[in-house]
Amino acid sequence: MDDPAPPARQRRNKSFDATHQALIEAAVRLISEKGVEALSVAALARAVKMNRATVYYHFTSREALLEAVQAWSSAQLVKGFEAPASQSDRIDFVARFVLANPDLIKLWIEQFIAPGDIRERYPRWDDLVTATAQVQAARAPAEPVDVEVYCAFLLAGAIIGPRVFRHSIRPEASAEEVVARFRAEQQRMLRRDGLLRE
Repeated sequence: MDDPAPPARQRRNKSFDATHQALIEAAVRLISEKGVEALSVAALARAVKMNRATVYYHFTSREALLEAVQAWSSAQLVKGFEAPASQSDRIDFVARFVLANPDLIKLWIEQFIAPGDIRERYPRWDDLVTATAQVQAARAPAEPVDVEVYCAFLLAGAIIGPRVFRHSIRPEASAEEVVARFRAEQQRMLRRDGLLRE
């Protein structure tokens, strides 16, 4: 039987984890303020007033730092697609996150469209497809639905749609107007397809 880690080691691990998370969140702020091109280990060290060697201890390269930021942004988006919040609250969360974090969304989109298994970037993919397929089977629509393509439309629309709308269709619209309009239309589509869960 393994002995539990000594208290000093537990504190060190908690401290490492807390610092690691704080560095990721600082990198997110840096990207939001200056764009992804401005992100480097040195820039992050300057931003948090930390020794560069300490930051390199957490992230051995800019690529490792970007991967951590991508993983963080993926986790934020996944939260928006999951319970316990209501479906309308989840729709709002994702739309607000997309509008507030354009550079992070660019990173996430790059990761989302890159070759490789989507389950690594969106671990709930199988759940989404299965739940959608079950609803569609129960409804027995006149035209069969390609559930995987339908789910890809849902994800892509939720992640890209609000930015396209705000910047290319209605640039004068406030963020809250965009969120409200996307919520209303997404709920209408989900209701039409028997997927609205309120």
